[in-house]
Amino acid sequence: MSSPLVSIQNSAPNSQTLSIDPHSIRITVKGSITIPGDKSISHRALMLGAIAQGETVIEGLLLGEDPRSTAACFRAMGAEISELNSQRVVVRGVGLGNLQEPSDILDAGNSGTTMRLMLGLLASHPDRLFTVTGDNSLRSRPMSRVIKPLEQMGASIWGRKSNSLAPLAVKGQQLKPTHYHSPIASAQVKSCVLLAGLMVEGKTTVTEPALSRDHSERMLQAFGATLNIDTDTHSVTLTGQPELKGQQVIVPGDISSAAFWLVAGAIVPGSDLLITNVGVNPTRTGVLEALAMMEADIGRENERTVAGEPVADLRVKYSQLKACEISGDIIPRLIDEIPVLAVAAAFAEGTTVIKDAAELRVKESDRLAVMATELGKMGANISELSDGLEITGGRQLKGTEVDSFTDHRIAMSLAIAALNATGKTTIHRAEAASISYPNFVETLTQVLQ
Repeated sequence: MSSPLVSIQNSAPNSQTLSIDPHSIRITVKGSITIPGDKSISHRALMLGAIAQGETVIEGLLLGEDPRSTAACFRAMGAEISELNSQRVVVRGVGLGNLQEPSDILDAGNSGTTMRLMLGLLASHPDRLFTVTGDNSLRSRPMSRVIKPLEQMGASIWGRKSNSLAPLAVKGQQLKPTHYHSPIASAQVKSCVLLAGLMVEGKTTVTEPALSRDHSERMLQAFGATLNIDTDTHSVTLTGQPELKGQQVIVPGDISSAAFWLVAGAIVPGSDLLITNVGVNPTRTGVLEALAMMEADIGRENERTVAGEPVADLRVKYSQLKACEISGDIIPRLIDEIPVLAVAAAFAEGTTVIKDAAELRVKESDRLAVMATELGKMGANISELSDGLEITGGRQLKGTEVDSFTDHRIAMSLAIAALNATGKTTIHRAEAASISYPNFVETLTQVLQ
């Protein structure tokens, strides 16, 4: 995929280099686009479909590498999952408690969501042995945050570095009810414990310090589970051993993917872009609130509810952004969007401070360090904090060579920054974008005018 502005080359086996060169052309970001299906919802639809009774039909599934890893793992444990596509995927589940012991190691690839959520299900299947691993990046990411609450429920899990790193061996057990007080607001931790609680006789409760995304709760209820949600205490209680039945799931567009285009439209003068069919679940719209604090011109159109999830079309127009502070309870609702919000901050008047985001140091890369280094190479006035970033906007960015560090959100964030840089920006290991956004470069070429 290439244009006068955008080109991509194979630079090494299984590696691609993306070049973006605005030259002296005055580009704008315009048109109407659709975005890939929500990654979080895609994972959960595949998992719950695999353990439910009967047939689940999924429309709009994300075709990135991460959901493919989830599908492969659950196929290995007996679920029938048709070839993945964005139109219609059929999952024939094995029924609750009937996942089979696989004949080989389960490979979660690069997907932390696959590994962390799946551990809750594996740990709760008595008398079955599972081994799960991932790629180099995933094997370095902490799993103790989900292993500790599972051990509190009686799970038997072994791994490297005191049972904190994959590969992991899981000996399924009959788990016991628990009330887990999570030290962090994490949808992955909460979802892992709730999925483990499906097999427990009694009630399983998770309490968080702040609200995290609630896709698991919505989908568990749709499949037939009974949950009690206390928004005042950020607590969720699941009643174990429900009868889960296959459902029709329509996956909305992923707001994390929309975020790149929202920032592109906000920072490139003359832009006017419509992004259709975006999931606007309140536990995920922190990026909209942050951009509103920065005085971005973003409006919601055609608001509706699709399969239990709020959806809208988002229109973004260029505006001069203003600095703000992003911290506290909003962080769990925009944690994945902080790299591209750092790009927005580089074009905002004043100094933007991002705090309470130490979680970003243990993602696919250390996103705080990488964004500080790579945006800094382009001339941004950006520095690391222990738990965030400080960015003073106003400097003209300059095209140069940067690296994604095989992190999909870094690759795409740097591409958006390149739209407003002088000269050519070359992004190495750009193929990482396909983890969550397989047609990112195609859409980038589409919107530039």
